[in-house]
Amino acid sequence: MRANKKANINLRFNLLTVLIYLIGIVLIIRLFNLQIVHGAEYREQSNTRLTRESTLEASRGAILDKTGTTLVSSKMEFALQMYKTKVDTETLNQDILNMINVLEKYNISYVDSFPIKINPYEYTISEETLINWKKSDNLNEAITAEEAFEKFRTKYKIENTNNIEEIRKIIAIRYELSQKGYSSTKAVTIAENIPREAVAEFSESSDNFAGLNIVVEPVRTYTSGSLASHILGYASRISSEEYETRKDTYDQNDIIGKTGIESVFEEYLKGKNGTKQIDMAVDGTTTAEYISKEAIAGSDIVLTIDANLQKVTEEALKNNIQKIASGGFGKVYNANAGACVVMNVNSGEVLAMASYPDYNPEDFVGGISNENWAKYRDNTAKPLVDKAIQNSYAPGSTFKMITAIAGLESGVINTNTKINDVGQYKKYGITMNCWYYTDYHRGHGYVNVSEAIEKSCNYFFYETADRMGIDKLAQIAKYFGLGGKTGIELKGETSGVLASRETKSKNHPDDPNWNPGNTLNAAIGQGDNEFSPLQMARYISMLANGGKKISPTIIKTIRNADGSEVSKEEMKTFVKNKLGLQDEDQEDISINQANLNAVLQGMKSVTSDTGGTAYVRFKDFNISVGGKTGSAEAGDKVNAWFVGFAPFENPEIAIVVMVENGGHGNYTAEVVRDIMAEYFGMNTQNVEEDMTAKPYTQIMN
Repeated sequence: MRANKKANINLRFNLLTVLIYLIGIVLIIRLFNLQIVHGAEYREQSNTRLTRESTLEASRGAILDKTGTTLVSSKMEFALQMYKTKVDTETLNQDILNMINVLEKYNISYVDSFPIKINPYEYTISEETLINWKKSDNLNEAITAEEAFEKFRTKYKIENTNNIEEIRKIIAIRYELSQKGYSSTKAVTIAENIPREAVAEFSESSDNFAGLNIVVEPVRTYTSGSLASHILGYASRISSEEYETRKDTYDQNDIIGKTGIESVFEEYLKGKNGTKQIDMAVDGTTTAEYISKEAIAGSDIVLTIDANLQKVTEEALKNNIQKIASGGFGKVYNANAGACVVMNVNSGEVLAMASYPDYNPEDFVGGISNENWAKYRDNTAKPLVDKAIQNSYAPGSTFKMITAIAGLESGVINTNTKINDVGQYKKYGITMNCWYYTDYHRGHGYVNVSEAIEKSCNYFFYETADRMGIDKLAQIAKYFGLGGKTGIELKGETSGVLASRETKSKNHPDDPNWNPGNTLNAAIGQGDNEFSPLQMARYISMLANGGKKISPTIIKTIRNADGSEVSKEEMKTFVKNKLGLQDEDQEDISINQANLNAVLQGMKSVTSDTGGTAYVRFKDFNISVGGKTGSAEAGDKVNAWFVGFAPFENPEIAIVVMVENGGHGNYTAEVVRDIMAEYFGMNTQNVEEDMTAKPYTQIMN
């Protein structure tokens, strides 16, 4: 038994030994075959199979209006990139010159940030920037442009040409490569929007262009020019500062949203890049390409705006401002800027939102030119500022509905209360005029709350506010969203300023105590009161919908590449975190419907009764409109407002328009009328205006 067991063990050991020897022999034969028999062949293949990963750009998501009309999209274009290869300096410089010759042959612009020009030699940057540039490149402060040029020529060992212009071109590319820090795995974009003819030439003569790679990149295109520019914003090449904080998800050649929807929803729009494997020879020429990871397109953002209504809104606002500035209403005012918001009164959806003047987002794609930047920067009307959400203005008489509701809700007046406007309100040692006294040297006489709104009687609202005090006025104004951000999904929204004890204490440390005169000013929308047109649109929408709170929004939905939609809760949380928004901290108030009806009736009289301050603009209009004019003093200017909603019986939309230095509120009512005509499908060609009607301005003594 023991002998048999020992024999079996020996047999197994011998078999294992033989197997190991056989495996060793096979490996030796295989190694001999690889290194000796086919060594030269495999070494040749190895030289042509240096593998590099390249980013496969995801197509950026589109931005659409509520009807599906594309406002922003991405088109695929060829771009020329350059990688570092193992070629010597002389070959590199010659290949760069070959590349430039092809680019110039097809009139293709390429990167050139080298700050020295030739013929004559001059620096092309400001003195302050030049000092820092010299320091960063270890150049003597006193070095001339020509001397610096020669330094770079020597640094880059450019000896393949003596033509000074060709040398300058080579330096420009070498300088860009050194600034961006290119490597064998990190490309630098040299040129974009490469035509197919140039692509073919680069491909056919690839031996002359070491390290060049043609890639397909999504390029942002704004299909409607400047339409909704402040809403859409723009996307452009990522800056070095942005790249430093986003290296994990962005390449240095990526575009990124800078303003507007493009910026706020960058994480959704960007998509997820894929990966392409590129096999190269040691001289940098490409031998094979294949996709190892597919790119996933970015999500589409669907807005609440209607592109056609947006266009009409922008045109109506622009035409109105130009008409005011040219004296089209009888007197010339230096009006050159304004804003308009159209809102669904029940949902808070923004149907159109315009700021004038606007800009063209296309100007920023690929980097804005110095000429275009100077044009925007030097324009005193500030075209890059969204005046609908980023600026706040005193509301003037458009605030009087707040004062009316506060007075009614506090009980200091009721719907039947009449106050005798004698023209001048004299109390606390001050005298404040009703506009009617200023223009006609008499008051409106006895008026109730509806009539006071119709006639915009300052005196009535002075007395009402004096009876109740500032606290109730501020409480009601806050409930209607004034003096706080609306939470719209855009950056830079102002909170505005609501006149109150707290505001005065904080904003006026030299005179922190509230006094009765402050209350009188606040009652007619002056004093510290300043609100954005968007805040005003929410306020008017809440008046029209019966006092129901709404949250303004400009996003309908977000559609992912797979067809699914992002949930409302996810969108809300994302926007809140992105914009740093806080939950609203305000009490819920139930407005008495009878009180609200009295205020709304006054607004209807503004447009429908002969004594109404906007009657002349709506007297032949086929839709019943509730409205209010406002002319608010702002230094030496008078900003013009009109706020309105329609149809009066069953409100759908609210519209707010504000023109900086527009003179008179009833001038701007024309904008609201034209937008409503478009929204309700009316023909406005036969509407005539009584140009002899006398406008009014609130004058405060």
